[in-house]
Amino acid sequence: MLAAFLLLNGLLLLPALALPGPAPWLALEALIMWWLLHQLPNQRDRLAMLFSGIYALMIWLIAADALVRQSLGRGLNLYLEAGLLDAAWHLFRTNLGIPGAVLVVIALIFAAALVAWLFRWLGLHLARAVPVRGRALWVSAVTLLTLTVLTPWVGSPALAFVANQGSLILHTHQATSAFRAGLEQQPTASRQPRALPGLANTDVVLAFVESYGISGLTDERYRPVLGPRLATLAEQLDNAGLTVATGRLKAPIQGGQSWLGHLSVLSGQWINTQIAYEALLSSNYATLIDDFRVTGHQTMAVMPAITREWPEGQLFGYHRIYDEDALGYQGPAFNWVTMPDQFTWHRFEQLRQATPAPIFAELALISSHAPWVPILPVLDDWDSIGDGQVFQQWEGAGEAPASLWRDPERVREHYIQAIDYALAVAGDYAARYLTDETLLFILGDHQPAPLITGDDASRDVIIHVISRNPTLVAPFLNGDLPGFQPGTLPDEHTDGAPMSRFRAFLLTQFGEPGAPLMQVKK
Repeated sequence: MLAAFLLLNGLLLLPALALPGPAPWLALEALIMWWLLHQLPNQRDRLAMLFSGIYALMIWLIAADALVRQSLGRGLNLYLEAGLLDAAWHLFRTNLGIPGAVLVVIALIFAAALVAWLFRWLGLHLARAVPVRGRALWVSAVTLLTLTVLTPWVGSPALAFVANQGSLILHTHQATSAFRAGLEQQPTASRQPRALPGLANTDVVLAFVESYGISGLTDERYRPVLGPRLATLAEQLDNAGLTVATGRLKAPIQGGQSWLGHLSVLSGQWINTQIAYEALLSSNYATLIDDFRVTGHQTMAVMPAITREWPEGQLFGYHRIYDEDALGYQGPAFNWVTMPDQFTWHRFEQLRQATPAPIFAELALISSHAPWVPILPVLDDWDSIGDGQVFQQWEGAGEAPASLWRDPERVREHYIQAIDYALAVAGDYAARYLTDETLLFILGDHQPAPLITGDDASRDVIIHVISRNPTLVAPFLNGDLPGFQPGTLPDEHTDGAPMSRFRAFLLTQFGEPGAPLMQVKK
């Protein structure tokens, strides 16, 4: 009896793993369930089935919480996660293949069924094998309820987990409503596009490097690789006659949902949830895309990771969107990565030269996206890239992601090697192709997952500002945006400004006089 109760109690303590604060030693739910099953023999089997089903669902949610914490750096929030199920399936499918992804789902279902069976058996065993009187159970329940209030060693983790999710759902709904109301209450002038005459004859390129976070420098595991790469980049740009300044920006997310960081930069608003993302896109609120369009730029998005219909893309208002199909890549995919960064840069340069200047372009580079295998070499001969068939020689290279990800240390090694490749390619592109009328931003979309950075890492990303025209770089060194300094290294001791300040900064430094850009508070 004691062993069965301790095991049942242990199972009911698992929800505490998804809650803040220390975990209790004794779960009040164990005694409540025991009492109900004992006192209602006619309904015992049905109750046991109900309890086991609820518990199996809760185990799934606890596992999901652990996955979300390790991948996105925050706890589970059912209000937000419902919209990410399709993206999670797509990630599993592209990294593991359809058979592997299906096997994972089957394994999860089997594990939940096994846990439910064990939970049901324990409850029935205790109810049938222990002839405890109802009065004794009532006395024990009152005693434990009193102890729950007086001591942290007795608690109600399962109920607390449910209550926590309910609180998160309510808070997120209220925050979303406040965000929408804030957008609507802003003056009309602050929601309209504003021209950037200071960049009127300049090609402006906003290139997001996947998972390029400040931990690459501040974490001693990664600095030995990234430090020399940035030193090489500085020398390469200087030899090419380019000026560079580097700083930091704080991303609203970590580990995934890159599009939230993209829109925070473009809109000047703090977009930290999918709901806020959709609310802003549907509000007709102006972004940098609109600002550059009214300035006279041709606007384009280069999105090699977009492999399906992307209705949100039309709401951005780009003149042209180049997804995987439109980029015309004929080489192999590399797990999740549809095409290597070097092809994306090569194809973008073709598009840029074929477009009457000036242009404003957003690039979403993906070679440094998990699973970080294989790591390709940088081709010296850019003219040989063509339609990408040159990359056929690396098809199937590297080990399978499922093998690599069994060893977290090797995963971290591959992560920083992927960042090294992404920066090597970006630096080579800049040195070869930037003209006097080009302003290039190379910045991270977010920090990688806590598996890579640790749980308490900064959410800052690195941003490089590069041009052959020093006057275009100079405003980033005036102190309005903290953490910037000349060269390829950011100020490691100064936190970056939120990504949502980037648009306002550009409008202040390069825009026409007008109403100040308003921001919805975080």
